[in-house]
Amino acid sequence: MTSDPSEPRRRRTDAVPPPGGKVSPQEADALPRHRLWGPLSPFGLGIAALVLLADQAHKAWMLYIYDIGAKGTVKLTSFLDLVLVWNEGISYGLLQQHNTIGRFGLILFALGVSVGLTLWLARITSKLVAASIGLIIGGAIGNAIDRIVYGAVADFFSFHAAGFEWYVFNIADTAIVAGVVGLLYESLLGEPQKGLKTF
Repeated sequence: MTSDPSEPRRRRTDAVPPPGGKVSPQEADALPRHRLWGPLSPFGLGIAALVLLADQAHKAWMLYIYDIGAKGTVKLTSFLDLVLVWNEGISYGLLQQHNTIGRFGLILFALGVSVGLTLWLARITSKLVAASIGLIIGGAIGNAIDRIVYGAVADFFSFHAAGFEWYVFNIADTAIVAGVVGLLYESLLGEPQKGLKTF
């Protein structure tokens, strides 16, 4: 059956580029945009898994083996103490939520951010960006697990100097901040990624 030449040609949206082949920007626009897995997805999610494992293992050790709750404040150096603070807000004690609705709102927010970053990770071509996304995902899920299990996030590290005390934080918080710094560095100082569209 021959097609009617008067009908406009439809651009295929299921085209797949040949292995190792290059596509023009016009052809790239025609490719499907529902990829859930990219070349750096294993790398980024592997980092997320390591952060999550380290965070949860450290929290379990501090709570049940070291028993930081019974020890109170443990002075390590002139500027660093170990303490136990139950944080009902986000990282570093911000946006405190003292009710069930607020707590579950933060859990859903963390899970939603993690899903969104995982989808973005599938489109990433920079290892620094993939690692940064992995750090944020691992930290967000680690703190979300605390809210589900304990009702609040367990924080342990207290920095202080010259009369100034920083927010008490944990490994997950550190990973999130490191991930954000990595994304900012890549955005401001890194080389632009060809073909990368903001998620």
